Amino acid sequence: MKTALAYNKDALAGLLMLGIGGIGFVVALDYPFGSALRMGPGYFPRVLACILMAFGAFVLVRGLRTGERVEGRWGWKALAFICVSLIVFGFTMERYGLVPALVAMFLLATLGGHEFRFVEVLVLTVIMTIFSVVVFVHLLGMPYPLVQGF
Repeated sequence: MKTALAYNKDALAGLLMLGIGGIGFVVALDYPFGSALRMGPGYFPRVLACILMAFGAFVLVRGLRTGERVEGRWGWKALAFICVSLIVFGFTMERYGLVPALVAMFLLATLGGHEFRFVEVLVLTVIMTIFSVVVFVHLLGMPYPLVQGF
């Protein structure tokens, strides 16, 4: 059963992944690529963008072949809260540091869900913040201030 592109679940997901990957690739063109041994700041974003676009193309083709139809309504509230949380993360990261930015991002993103349980959100925020600090600051050595001024 074929479905129109506007109602084709996998085709829309594939187009979304192709679009996000394309935007990421174009933005990363401003940074030096480097090589596999000496990666520049543009290496990782471009590789990830290409992988995302490859998955997007695969999902798009699969969607065009199967034609699975979209059911239900769009989750505009969740999409809006996730986008706002990412913007707040970028704004907060520069001014207040990694830990306040992560806390703000997780708290805002969870408001987009259907239910909000404060204790679960608090536990998730603490665990993900500790994980992010350990991975990005201590293991990868990224020069992010944990809290600005400290």
